[in-house]
Amino acid sequence: MPYLALLFNACVWGLSWLPLRHLQQAGLHPLWATMVFFGVGALCVAFWRPRAAWRVLQQPALWWLALAAGATNAAFNWGVSVGEVVRVVLLFYLMPLWAVGLAWWLLGERMSGAAALRVALALGGALLVLQPPGGGWPQFNGLADWLGLLGGMGFALTNVLLRRHGQVPASERAMAMFLGGLLLPGLVGLLLATQALVPAWPAPSAAWLPLAVALGGVFLASNMALQYGAARVPVHITSVVMLTEIVFAAASAVVWGDEQLGPATLAGGALILTAALLAAREGG
Repeated sequence: MPYLALLFNACVWGLSWLPLRHLQQAGLHPLWATMVFFGVGALCVAFWRPRAAWRVLQQPALWWLALAAGATNAAFNWGVSVGEVVRVVLLFYLMPLWAVGLAWWLLGERMSGAAALRVALALGGALLVLQPPGGGWPQFNGLADWLGLLGGMGFALTNVLLRRHGQVPASERAMAMFLGGLLLPGLVGLLLATQALVPAWPAPSAAWLPLAVALGGVFLASNMALQYGAARVPVHITSVVMLTEIVFAAASAVVWGDEQLGPATLAGGALILTAALLAAREGG
């Protein structure tokens, strides 16, 4: 059951681009969709632990966790909604590249030779993924690539902060992450909407509201599944199982998104996966 729970979490996130694009076509921008998803989660955690939100407000250290989690989910959801799913997910999983620097800065962990190898592999993979189809210098292909990169940075920071604040009760850390996923996309959405850079919050509609609320429940269930599985499976194995998200995302994008996996993308993905697997093997 713990392994199935972890696979369920990876599957939810790997396939999330499908309903996100459907919601966007129905008039709900990914930023607003993310706000709804995590609003549902925040309400459920508040019902389960009524004082959790107040305790988060009393601990400024958890505000950084909220910010990192909010940036992670807002960037990832927006990226897979508007860009090439495989590219966005692979850039997102450059986490070993950022985790090394963040762990050095925030946790005092010096870079080992193995960590330097992971950085080199991840960086080489990124250069291949970003290489244009016709060859030439690597380049970012619009907003979606930048969002994938930003989401991965947020994900790395989230994981480092979770380790740093491991003594904080799980309900308070979960509430911080859900509040971040609720508030940060909402604030960014409001700011961008005033500049007409994203659509304003739409009027409630049967075209998107039931699906958005239902998906909020699904994401809450996937978060609970992750916590259940991670508490019962060794950390290095949990990290490896989580990487199946790339498989779910790539397979669904090829089958339902008509995406093509070129040689450079496959080679770059292999290097990024290798870096992530080495990080998982060493537990960091």
